[in-house]
Amino acid sequence: MSTARNFFTEQEKQRLKSAIKEAENNTSGEIRVHIEQKCGEDVLDRAAFLFGQLKMHETKLRNGVLFYLAISDHKFAILGDLGINNKVPEGFWDEIKDDLLENFKAGAFTEGLEKGIIKAGNQLKSHFPLADDDENELDDDITFDDEKA
Repeated sequence: MSTARNFFTEQEKQRLKSAIKEAENNTSGEIRVHIEQKCGEDVLDRAAFLFGQLKMHETKLRNGVLFYLAISDHKFAILGDLGINNKVPEGFWDEIKDDLLENFKAGAFTEGLEKGIIKAGNQLKSHFPLADDDENELDDDITFDDEKA
């Protein structure tokens, strides 16, 4: 049985981390990926809890985006903070969710996440361009359910 930590190969994890770096390259926005084995509650409630645990709400411009996956339950959520949610067009997160779902159904988890991360990064870039004094406020590493968030 696959666990959250070994759901993606090391090469796939590196691809996702590279996608995060690429997406954040021209923006002050922050993107994180968190993977768990199971989600024992409403997926958006769990994602919101983790958003707080990962301190994503503490970015200066409130422009963090969390991609959350519960692999055994086949649940996922995309959660944006207040700053980015106030800027993206209505239905934007649903578009990414639909794209992810299509890829996930085909078993293309890495590719789906890469595309979603880049798409979120493009919106962040258009609303929160990189400033001269910008710093990477959140770690780009993927986090897992067996780690303290």
